[in-house]
Amino acid sequence: CDKFCNFCVVPYTRGPEYSRPFKQIMNEANSLVKRGTKEVILLGQNVNAYSYIEQKRTYKLSSIIKELDNLKKISRIRFTTSHPKDMTDDLINCFKVCKKLPPFLHLPVQSGSNEILKKMNRKHSREYYLSIIKKLKKANNDIKISSDFIVGYPGETEKDFEDTMKLIIEIGFDTSFSFIYSPRPGTPAAELEDKTSEREKKHRLAILQSQISKQATDISEAMIGTEERILITGKSKKSDGDLQGRTENNRIVNFLCDDHSLIGNFTTVKITDALPNSLLGTL
Repeated sequence: CDKFCNFCVVPYTRGPEYSRPFKQIMNEANSLVKRGTKEVILLGQNVNAYSYIEQKRTYKLSSIIKELDNLKKISRIRFTTSHPKDMTDDLINCFKVCKKLPPFLHLPVQSGSNEILKKMNRKHSREYYLSIIKKLKKANNDIKISSDFIVGYPGETEKDFEDTMKLIIEIGFDTSFSFIYSPRPGTPAAELEDKTSEREKKHRLAILQSQISKQATDISEAMIGTEERILITGKSKKSDGDLQGRTENNRIVNFLCDDHSLIGNFTTVKITDALPNSLLGTL
């Protein structure tokens, strides 16, 4: 990643951003398909910045997704993690035209305050982020968004935190990875004065996580009674007599089934109950 957010050590430790050759990625995908792979996940520190030029043609992340979408034996495509500044229109349009790309996206925002975003050197504003979400929902109204949040960044005021909470509610984030800020030696943020107490940071984090949890629960409960297409990933951790899989919106479903030959395949389950961290279903 070449974004150089002020809190992040990755660009200093991993070196400059680079992209693998397009044909190399497709050759690997075809090889995986021949060995039975059903789902392909495109992974990068900042995966949607992917750009590779070959024979005067520029390949982008959308190029890979569309090419994978045409492979008959691939049933699902995911990608993570993305930066808001690289959510280009061609990539957003993939959520409209690519049938194998589920309506779920992890798109870190970190804060809902323009002041904090500027201090973080995030290179996007609250308004810009909202405009991306609007485009995504126009492309696919069913899309669910997860995000990352840093609480207690140096200089974060109560109003800054309130702006983050308002954004969380306005967008209706599904899930999140949220943390109290901790300085990384060698980063610009490590030199900033931090006047917020640890107690206050923990209090803010608890409020944020409680709201996200409520929103996630609401989404899970709305799925009760629906039929969901899942990729069966293995035995359930709860019972040897159950299998588990993941839905399009990345939720774990546990269901009664002793036919282990189904592992690695897609099936349809009816959701019967929503638990705090998973769903229950029946074949």
